[in-house]
Amino acid sequence: VQLQASGGGLVQAGDSLRLSCAAGRTVSNNAMGWFRQAPGKERDFVAGISWNGGITLYSDSVKGRFTISRDRAKNTVFLLMNSLKPEDTAVYYCAAARGSVPSSSRSSYPSWGQGTLVTVSS
Repeated sequence: VQLQASGGGLVQAGDSLRLSCAAGRTVSNNAMGWFRQAPGKERDFVAGISWNGGITLYSDSVKGRFTISRDRAKNTVFLLMNSLKPEDTAVYYCAAARGSVPSSSRSSYPSWGQGTLVTVSS
């Protein structure tokens, strides 16, 4: 599955940003996820959503600030990021899961987009 992430940019602490991930083919039956990788660090799970949007999963570091959603008809997944902090600075990647339920494990996601850079200044 070809995935195209967009929406990254340079913002100030406290600002909001919405990332989008468009799939090249239907992913309506797949869970989707967002991961991020800061310089020199591992790629970490951020959020995941089930095939129908009924189940969402968040890392503790973003819970209450980020919201994942999807438009199944448009094969697009979104990540709304509020109250951004400098430690949110990273390249954000979207991924399509093998199954229909989200997981925080990278190994559950065989398809990855190219990433979009989010920089939060203090």
